[in-house]
Amino acid sequence: MSEVKAQQRILVIKHGALGDVVLAQSPFQAVRAHHPDAHITLLTTSLFKPFLEKSDLFDAIWVDEKPKIWQIIKISALKKKLQQGRFDRVYDLQTSSRTGSYLKLFKLSETPEWSGVAKGCSHPHKNTERGKLHTLERQAEQLQDAGIDNIPAADFGWAVGEIEKFSLPSKFALLVPGGAAHRPEKRWPAEKYADLAMHLAVNNITPVLLGGAAEADVLSDILTKCPEAIDLSGKTSLTDLASLGASAVLAIGNDTGPLHMIAAVDCPVTVLFSAASDPARARPRGADVTVLREDNLANLAFLKVLETLKMPKSDD
Repeated sequence: MSEVKAQQRILVIKHGALGDVVLAQSPFQAVRAHHPDAHITLLTTSLFKPFLEKSDLFDAIWVDEKPKIWQIIKISALKKKLQQGRFDRVYDLQTSSRTGSYLKLFKLSETPEWSGVAKGCSHPHKNTERGKLHTLERQAEQLQDAGIDNIPAADFGWAVGEIEKFSLPSKFALLVPGGAAHRPEKRWPAEKYADLAMHLAVNNITPVLLGGAAEADVLSDILTKCPEAIDLSGKTSLTDLASLGASAVLAIGNDTGPLHMIAAVDCPVTVLFSAASDPARARPRGADVTVLREDNLANLAFLKVLETLKMPKSDD
C-alpha cells in the first residue's frame, strides 16, 4: 500500500501599510499558484485579516501582534504558534528585522525553508541592491530566488463589489487629498484639490472625497469651496475602495495607501509625489497610472495636474 504524502504547509508573512499589502497581491497569487495543494497560512496584522480572507488565497490567516522585545509572554506565544504550524517553507515578504528574527523562533531541528533576508535562511534574496527596487520587482526577484518564476499580474476581482449603498451619480472621480498627519510634506495643498473638485463638478463629474479623521481639516476646506463634492471619509472599507475604484472615471491623490488600491483595479490614476518618497520604489501599479513629482508639492501647478486627467467625453 502506497504511503500518503503529507500536505505541504506554507507560511507567508506580510505586514506593512495598505500600499505594501496591495502590492503584495501578485506575490500572494504566485505563491498559491506554485503550491496549489498546500495549506497556506498568512501572518499579517488585524487590519488586513478581514479583507484578505475574501481573496481565497489562504487557508488560514493569523494576526501578528508584533510583540515588543520585552513582552516575553507574547513572544513565547508567537514562538509556540509558529512551531506548532509545522511549516515546510516560509515566504517572508515583509523582510524586516522583526520578521527576519522569527526564523530564530523555530527549533533548530525543525527549521523550515525560508525565503527572505534573514541571516542563514535557506533561500535568501541575493540582490545586494534590493533596496533600490520597486516593492513589486523586489518581491518578484525574491520569489524567483526561491524557485517561483511565474509572477502573475495582480487580480483584485474578488474585492470588487456593488457601490449602490453610496448612491453616487454615474460619473464620479475619486479625490484622495490626505495622507499621514505626520507627513504633511506628502500632501498637495487643499486649496488646489478644491480647485480641482470645482473643475470636475463644472464638467459634470462629481468629486468624491476619500480619507479619514486625519484628513478632516483638508476635506472640510474642499467641501466649503465645492459643496457639490460627496464626502465618503470614514465610510469606506478596503473592499469599498476597490469597488469605488472600479467604477470611477478617474482618481487623483497623494502618495497614500488608498490610491494603491484604486490603481490596482485599473482606474485611471494620477498620483502626486514630493521629495519625501520615491515613485521608483513605491508608486502605485495599475493599467493607467500617471506619476507627477515635485520636491515641494506646494509648487506643483494646478494646470500640470489637470493636463494628466483623462476626462470622459460629455454626454451633451
